[in-house]
Amino acid sequence: MKNFLAAIALILSLCSTQLYAQEIDTIPINTKDLNIKLKRSPLPSRQGPLNFEPVKIKPLIVNAKISYWKTRTNIGINLNQAQFSDNWKGGGTNSIAVGGLLNWKAEYNKNSYSYVSEVVLQYGKIKNKDQLQKKTNDRIFWDNKASFQLSKSWYFFGSISFESQFDRGFRYYRDGQGEEQKVLISRFMAPGYLTESVGFEYKPVKYFSTRIGTGTARQTFVLDSMVYDGKKEVYAVEKGKKFKNELAFQIVSAFDKDIFTNTNLKARYAMFIPYKDFKASKIDHRLDVALTAKINRFMNTSLTGVLLFDDDTGTNKIQASQTLALGFAFTFPR
Repeated sequence: MKNFLAAIALILSLCSTQLYAQEIDTIPINTKDLNIKLKRSPLPSRQGPLNFEPVKIKPLIVNAKISYWKTRTNIGINLNQAQFSDNWKGGGTNSIAVGGLLNWKAEYNKNSYSYVSEVVLQYGKIKNKDQLQKKTNDRIFWDNKASFQLSKSWYFFGSISFESQFDRGFRYYRDGQGEEQKVLISRFMAPGYLTESVGFEYKPVKYFSTRIGTGTARQTFVLDSMVYDGKKEVYAVEKGKKFKNELAFQIVSAFDKDIFTNTNLKARYAMFIPYKDFKASKIDHRLDVALTAKINRFMNTSLTGVLLFDDDTGTNKIQASQTLALGFAFTFPR
């Protein structure tokens, strides 16, 4: 028992010694009267206040102007030629055909206002051996539209468009001697169309739009009396008059988008319903479709077609035309 108590006393003595040593190590030392010299720091130091002087920097002026206009011009030239020797037994006719297309479009957008002007000029001719030369294409079309945005997809618009042709158009026939003859049936401003329209436009996406022209007026001009050819009325204009005015309801839908890589589809449908006569035979329809595929930087191929129903042209049947062309194409700006 005495040995056990002695062991406990020894352990307590050692623990108290360690605690005492730890307390001595953490006791702060008073250095007030001690001559202690600290080693000088090798880093440079500066005494006194720091003085700052402002530096004048010349402002950089950027001479940039914001343009709200965007323009684009497409020019296409097509050429087709065929030549046969005199002893060619496979049959064929020497021919040459040339065609041209100019499509210019300017667009202005600022805030809720926009303006679009588009010009389409087309002309083509073909000359076959022992035949009179004939037109393959002839059109002047100029459309102008100003609009104000009402909501995300609806606009209030006003538009004016002009349409006619460059050259004279003929009806061809053979006389008693088998010679080809021609009779004038159209020319510039015979007919010519001027259409003014006010209404609402629906444009949910950039490449598609539909105009609903609740207030539309169209003037049909016939400025050459020679196209009458003994008739009392042509293009709904009576002989002796220069033009006819009609009030109507009009719908114009347009689609313009690259449907594949380097392949563009452009379509325009117009329906003209005269308020004076709501008969189905008096409603005018026109559908223009153009599919253009780019071959390289300067060449493309195009397939165009037109479907037209207009009783005023002298027939109550659907008229159609189609053109397949391979040629040169230039676009500005590139």
